[in-house]
Amino acid sequence: MSEKNYSWFTIQDVSTIDTPALLVYPKRVQQNIDAAIKLVGDPSRLRPHIKTHKTKEVTEMLMYSGVHQFKCATIAEAELLGICKAPDVLLAYQPVGPKLKRFLSLIQYYPATKYACLSDNIPAAKEIAAAAKEQNIQITVYIDLNVGMNRTGIAPESATDLIQYCLQESSIQLAGLHAYDGHIRNPDAAERKKICDTAFARTAALHQTIQDQYGINLTIIAGGSPSFPIHAERETVICSPGTFVYWDHGYGSLFPEHPFIPAALVLTRIISLPAPGIICTDLGHKSIAAENPLDKRVMFLNAPELKAVSQSEEHLVLSAPDNHTYQPGDILYGLPIHICPTCALYERAITIIDHQKNGEWMITARDRKIQY
Repeated sequence: MSEKNYSWFTIQDVSTIDTPALLVYPKRVQQNIDAAIKLVGDPSRLRPHIKTHKTKEVTEMLMYSGVHQFKCATIAEAELLGICKAPDVLLAYQPVGPKLKRFLSLIQYYPATKYACLSDNIPAAKEIAAAAKEQNIQITVYIDLNVGMNRTGIAPESATDLIQYCLQESSIQLAGLHAYDGHIRNPDAAERKKICDTAFARTAALHQTIQDQYGINLTIIAGGSPSFPIHAERETVICSPGTFVYWDHGYGSLFPEHPFIPAALVLTRIISLPAPGIICTDLGHKSIAAENPLDKRVMFLNAPELKAVSQSEEHLVLSAPDNHTYQPGDILYGLPIHICPTCALYERAITIIDHQKNGEWMITARDRKIQY
């Protein structure tokens, strides 16, 4: 088959790859990085979340493209960024208990990286401050604001006392406000912008109050992938999308106006034909994110007519037309609905360049612990 007859995702030497497998297409990853920088105008306004890829290689691609601020959610992700010598890392999580001790270890052992964390209440901020005093250091903190997601954060209208505490505490350096609006996923772009603007107005009002009362201009970090193009228009806001590096079918379907393309797939093989109109693949729960309903887990690029019937740990059963010609051993290229937890199911990704297996990227930060 000639090169021009291959779809972008097709692998010429696919017989050498065992399944299920996670595939990453580095050239398309770079296209997504370039699109994000173009959208925001300046890489200094990007603080991408590494929760999707969890790899050294994508981190280095971002740094090579001029991105020097990063966001993460786990200590392992934060440590990976330290290993990569990322200059500026925000742990977008409020560290308490053992997690706080581990966070302090990162600050000590990765001096080339400036670490910060979130806080949304005074008791936790006091714990952070006490731990910093024990180490004779100052910890950089961003106030985590709840702008409607109701997962973490403090309401902007209730944050005054926490802000005052952080400003007065010598072992805390208050750097900014963090407003994640991942709940805003309206498929209508105009309606999504309206809701996003309303939510952001609360953060902007708090920011202005702090500026008026204390004379300081805090940094605002806002949004994720769904609201990224909206916040990109706010010239003083730092944007923190994550999924954009790989993209997926879920976001691609909801937000077709976004300039990103799929850059990661799952590869699976048909292993059985147990009944007429039924085929079975090796893409089980352990190989594709299974938090969504059965019909919203994967879409097969080279077989979109196949529909999921059932799934177990190592099997995904699909319905097919009665007159299908599929055979055991046939390859299916699956576009995940949700790529982030799918990546966490794999210890490595196989990289594909020009339709050929090129190498492997370890999903290093899928582990809960690397060293610290």
